[in-house]
Amino acid sequence: MVVRPGIVVGQARPEDIQALVALCLAARRESVVGPQVCSPDGHALAQQLGALVSAPGGTVLTARDEGGLMGLLLARVLGPTPFADDVSLAVEAVYVDRAHRRRGVGHALMAGAAQVAVEAGAEVVYAAPIPGARGMQRFFVQLGFAPAATHRVVTTTALQRRLAIDATAASRAPGRGLDDLIARRRHLRLALPGEEPGDERQSARRSITKQVRRAVQIRRDAESSTTIS
Repeated sequence: MVVRPGIVVGQARPEDIQALVALCLAARRESVVGPQVCSPDGHALAQQLGALVSAPGGTVLTARDEGGLMGLLLARVLGPTPFADDVSLAVEAVYVDRAHRRRGVGHALMAGAAQVAVEAGAEVVYAAPIPGARGMQRFFVQLGFAPAATHRVVTTTALQRRLAIDATAASRAPGRGLDDLIARRRHLRLALPGEEPGDERQSARRSITKQVRRAVQIRRDAESSTTIS
């Protein structure tokens, strides 16, 4: 399914296995707790990914564009069990390649996960961010996930609502996101040697400041229009 312009999310294909292994190994290298992410052995990792897809409820989603895979999401549909009557979706990993970040790929993958949850009849979605992965912790918090033991949890309907609001906010502010605008503003604060206060750089600062304020207001409006559980 196409959940963002230029981004197609769907179930992994057999021919994707090597690209998936490469993404997993890239995630391992980036993490400060690499051994907790996956095995460093590409062959073993390929077998493990195949086992996950083959297991009951196992799901591997990919995000791709015309150039190939941009990210992946690993999840499992759980239940009902002797301990729980309800069905839930457990998201075990989300990773977006460095070259494709800040394009909405992570949101697209989570929209795909929400669709999997709906089709499975799962009313809640759990996520287990890797310890020390602060970026992923913030990502899940922004999507409405609340603490639940060692995991985070959100209802499927609340997740879909949050994703829809974020997509609307993104469409209102095309181009660079709020984080990019802030980064540009910080960059401009580093005055060059010999630079005068009244040069073109000051005008650029004012323009970016206005964009940051507008993006912050859009985010606040979006956050105030929904109930996060």
